[in-house]
Amino acid sequence: MDHTDESSLRPISESITKEKWTSEHVLSIRHWTSNMFSFRTTRDSAFRFTPGHYARLGITSLDGTLIWRPYSMVSSSNDDYLEFLVILVPGGAFSSALATLQLGQTIFVDKACYGFLTLDQLSPGRDLWLLASGTGLGPFISILRDPAVWQKFERLIVVHSVRKAAELAYRDEIGALASEESFTNKGTQLTYIPVVTREPDATALTVRIPQLLKEGRLEEAAGRVLSVEASRLMICGNPELARDLRKMLSERGFSTTRRGVLGQMAFEKYW
Repeated sequence: MDHTDESSLRPISESITKEKWTSEHVLSIRHWTSNMFSFRTTRDSAFRFTPGHYARLGITSLDGTLIWRPYSMVSSSNDDYLEFLVILVPGGAFSSALATLQLGQTIFVDKACYGFLTLDQLSPGRDLWLLASGTGLGPFISILRDPAVWQKFERLIVVHSVRKAAELAYRDEIGALASEESFTNKGTQLTYIPVVTREPDATALTVRIPQLLKEGRLEEAAGRVLSVEASRLMICGNPELARDLRKMLSERGFSTTRRGVLGQMAFEKYW
C-alpha cells in the first residue's frame, strides 16, 4: 500500500545514502483508474523481502530533488521483478513526480525492507482474514502469491473495500488464484468479498468494513464466524479503518503480537 496523505510525510532522503539503494527501471504500467495504477520494475538479485513487507522508493521530483516514500510490494517474493500499487495524491510531491512515470524510467529502491504485516506476526490458526481498503490490498496480493500461506490455513478470506468499482484492483487475479493448481492442491479455499461504497448495486455489500463487522454481515458473507481460537486477521488501509477495527476486534478478545507473544491480528505500521 502507499500513503494517502503526503503532506504528513517528511522526505527521508537524508536518511538514505547511495550505498543503501539500487537503481531499477520501470518495466510496465497498468492503470486501474485515472489516479490509481500499478507498475513493475526490475529487481536487484540481492533484494529479499517477506510477503507483506514494504520498501522505500525514490524518485526524482520535478525540481530535481530525490524524494522517498514507502510502498508495499505486490509481487511475489520469488518474482524477478518488483510490483507496486499506488494512488496519486493531489498536490503531493512524490505523486506529482509519479504521475509522469514512463517505461524505462529509473526508480531507486532501498536495499532494506520493513513492516510487521507478515505471517510470522500471527499465532497459528485456521482462517486468515485479509481486510483492506483502497491500495491497502497491495501487500495482501503478495501474501496470496506465496504458496506458504496456502499451506498454513484452511480458508483465506479477502475483503477489499473501495469507493468505486473500478478501484477493485487485482479482482480477476484474486479469482484466478483459487484455480491455480499450485495452490488448490493444498486444499485451502479462497473467498473474495468486494465492497463498493459509493456506487449503488455495484456489489452485494455497500458499507464500510467496520459497519459490516458490527452488523454481522461480514461473517455472513464469508460463511465463517470470527473467533480468537480459529481466526487470524491482517488489516491494511486508511487510518480510520485501522483504528475502528483495532477497537472492535480488541473488544472481542483479539490482540496483536506483544513482547514475543504471538497475537491474532496484525496491522500495517508505517502509515
